[in-house]
Amino acid sequence: MTPEEMETRIVRYGDLVPCKTAFIDAHTPGSDQKENFTIIGGGVSESPDQHVHIRDTPGFNIGAAGQPPKCRNSLHSHRTAEVFFVLKGRWRFFWGRWGKAGEVVLEEGDIINIPTGIFRGFENIGTDYGMIMAILGGDDAGGGVIWAPQVIEDAREHGLVLGRNGKLYDTKKGQKLPDGVPPMPLLTDEELKAFPEPTTADVVPFYVARYWDLMALSDRQPAKVIGENARLRDKPGFEVELLSRKSISAEPYANERHEVLMPMRGYWRFDWDGGSKTLNPGDTCAVPPGLKHSLTPSMTGEASLYRVTTTGDRAGPTWRQ
Repeated sequence: MTPEEMETRIVRYGDLVPCKTAFIDAHTPGSDQKENFTIIGGGVSESPDQHVHIRDTPGFNIGAAGQPPKCRNSLHSHRTAEVFFVLKGRWRFFWGRWGKAGEVVLEEGDIINIPTGIFRGFENIGTDYGMIMAILGGDDAGGGVIWAPQVIEDAREHGLVLGRNGKLYDTKKGQKLPDGVPPMPLLTDEELKAFPEPTTADVVPFYVARYWDLMALSDRQPAKVIGENARLRDKPGFEVELLSRKSISAEPYANERHEVLMPMRGYWRFDWDGGSKTLNPGDTCAVPPGLKHSLTPSMTGEASLYRVTTTGDRAGPTWRQ
């Protein structure tokens, strides 16, 4: 693989293209300043304006959310995994029918594997623009987003209507639902009973891992973060590891499965038979199966990188602890 070919498999943080109309709450006050990024795969965006950087999926999707302080993402649910790690800022994650069942605050590097089937939201509670990186289970990311009823109702009051086809229509721009496409129905009271209301104590010990705990675990080998026998036990169709300066080997290796590299801290040199690239914090690199390569932190100081590898397991509901 030539350096030019490899560069097409790297999405640079500085080249990310945002979409400010990705979801139904794009006009709702408090949520109208958020930016959605679709990095690998089509993600779950409801807008035709969403830019997709790399369309081919490795069994999962990679995305990101950028938000200024006090901006929040409205309550929604997913059928497959939704994993976030905090790249920049300080974030509060909350969940439940009204977002009051439980919550946790995550700092930079912390990671959360939010259980499927519960309503969840998140907000930037820091003082600067923040960024969280996302891993979504499945090639089609679970088929889309399930919104809490009040989110759809609030959006309608501000001009956005979601069709049963999963597409958004802006009535303020004169758009309307196409003939034969009804609006997305609200979940009924009976349907809402199927959405659990776990407490903070139910979620945090089993679905949240702190960055500095993982760095300690990566002292001699990569820290297993998400996987069948990892710190956060789950089989979402992929595994997540944290690599640090102390755990990485400079010896080349080849993975027969798709691998995605997501630097958290420091600058990493990515070498393969055809050349060398530098990966920076916030970059995303899709390594093709079978490519022999090596990783080396290129400067002194803190260095960490999340490595996501497809497992071939079927994407679906979270393992219940």
